[in-house]
Amino acid sequence: MARSTTDVQARTDWWTYHTGNSTEETGLPPSQPDQPVKKDTNGLVATILVITAWLRAVRIRFLLASVIAVSNGLAIAFWKHGQFNLPYAILTYAGVVCLHVSVDLLNDYWDYRRGIDTDTVRTKFSGGTGVLPEKVLKPRSVYAAGVIFLVLGALIGTYFVVVRGFAIALILGFAVVAIYFYSTSIVNAGLGELFVAIKGAMIVLGACYVQTGLVEPAALFVGTIVGLLSASVLFVNSFPDYAADSSRGRRTLVIIMGKKRAAAALPLFVGATFVLIIAGIFLGYTKIYSLVCLSSLPFAIRSIKSLRENHAAVDVQQMIPSMAGVVTYSRITGSLLAISTLL
Repeated sequence: MARSTTDVQARTDWWTYHTGNSTEETGLPPSQPDQPVKKDTNGLVATILVITAWLRAVRIRFLLASVIAVSNGLAIAFWKHGQFNLPYAILTYAGVVCLHVSVDLLNDYWDYRRGIDTDTVRTKFSGGTGVLPEKVLKPRSVYAAGVIFLVLGALIGTYFVVVRGFAIALILGFAVVAIYFYSTSIVNAGLGELFVAIKGAMIVLGACYVQTGLVEPAALFVGTIVGLLSASVLFVNSFPDYAADSSRGRRTLVIIMGKKRAAAALPLFVGATFVLIIAGIFLGYTKIYSLVCLSSLPFAIRSIKSLRENHAAVDVQQMIPSMAGVVTYSRITGSLLAISTLL
């Protein structure tokens, strides 16, 4: 059956409103007059595109860092106290992931508002998600989603405050305030890497506390290791954004130190991590099995070498091996640390 021009315009308006893109931008035009179209097919495509855009915005691959942190806290609770409450564990994962999604969405929003993400060359490790500069999603939608996930994470945390007490309130309060002001104040003060390190430590400590109701020293110790791993990733991934960040008032550790000195500092992050893992064996905070974490050292070395050679490269693609190496090193070390605790 032929479609009228009015019908076609209505479909165009619907597509632009729901996806933030015109039909010319997406390359997926509405049906043309006198051309039969299956309504369900177009609706399905639109739904898939919207879902894909949001999955891209929340940076699924980086959520693994929070999952690893919670897993370490749960592993320590089981090792030291034989405690494991499955419903509490599931809620902990859900709450921490919500908070992680929140900080990523709000960071994308504020970086777009400040013009940072429009000046960077995006890679899969740096430069933001690109959903706002490319007009895949609307800024107000991303901001609203960030606040919603922050509230959801806070609500789950509030439940644990009720059932576990004041210590969780301190951790939750730090998380909510720091997440909301991360992109507008914390990074501007040059405290981004420190925030990420503290966040990792608090996740491990909080996950263990939820299970046991105790402030476990081993959880704080392992949390420091996990925090260092996350800070290493943020540190290296900020190199390609050096020019855009510095021109918009951001003060990352790389900007403060300068690229050359910052590149020479990466071995300190890696060295401190492995020293803590080994020292923890003698202190009773990690296990002898945790030496398996040393298997990630080749990835760290590869990242260190690549960073020294390419830290001043104009082409950000030359930085990808450094970023990929440090991410792989971080994920392997954190995962093996949790697994070794259970052996």
